[in-house]
Amino acid sequence: GSGGFRKRKHDNFPHGQRREEKENANSSSSLMTSFKSFQLELDTRHDKYERLVKLSRDITIESKRTIFLLHRFTSAPNGEEILNESEVKLDAVRRKIKQVAQELIGEDMYQFHRAISPGLQEYIEAVSFQYFIKTRSLISIEEINKQLVFTEEDREETTNMTSNSHDKQPRTWSLKVTPVDYLLGVADLTGELMRLCISSVGNGDIDTPFELSQFLGQIYDGFTFIGNTGPYEVSKKLYTLKQSLAKVENACYTLKVRGSEIPKHMLADVFSTKTELIDQEEGL
Repeated sequence: GSGGFRKRKHDNFPHGQRREEKENANSSSSLMTSFKSFQLELDTRHDKYERLVKLSRDITIESKRTIFLLHRFTSAPNGEEILNESEVKLDAVRRKIKQVAQELIGEDMYQFHRAISPGLQEYIEAVSFQYFIKTRSLISIEEINKQLVFTEEDREETTNMTSNSHDKQPRTWSLKVTPVDYLLGVADLTGELMRLCISSVGNGDIDTPFELSQFLGQIYDGFTFIGNTGPYEVSKKLYTLKQSLAKVENACYTLKVRGSEIPKHMLADVFSTKTELIDQEEGL
């Protein structure tokens, strides 16, 4: 009739009977068996992804603490103690990265790359910062990957050495840093070098800003060769790199022109005011 609802055929059967027939059909269906296996695989992959996110967060936190420690190098009376302590912290970070490598055994790393990329970038920033303080040069991606090859501890196999004396080859795990993560970590390094320049000027060190200016100029030239042809994240950080280089060059200009007439204990104040003026002109 007009305005009425048309009665469907399956409404003639009781609701409970339809549910029982559906459950009986689905329980023995090969399609449902396949979907249950898919569900188990997706749940396992999601759990692994969440574990990698937590490990990446721990790596990021410990790497930041290492960077904060290394900034005390210019003001500490004994810089070797700072470097030794930073090496201990980086060893703890590498143990976390070893857990990441163990989680990725038999997996395609690029499927979990978004989970571990922030931690790896922060680790690269901390390692390259320590390497620059030691050698005044940039660490290579090959050197970083050499440090991320891990072996099983001997103490874990002492109980099995008597029974399995023929298996003396230790297991190894490795995690290779991607070129994109390396470039992003180096781009973040420039900000730490700019802060190192500030602290050096505050401590009366006039030579370090000029070394940093030349070093940052070389890094900026390298990134300009990549330009917009590289990944979006790399080109986005090029602007921040340019800002850090401009602040260091401004400090060198101030030291060169007015360094003789400004007392050393006032150099940090002059540099901080110059930095604030640059930020205001750029709208930051």
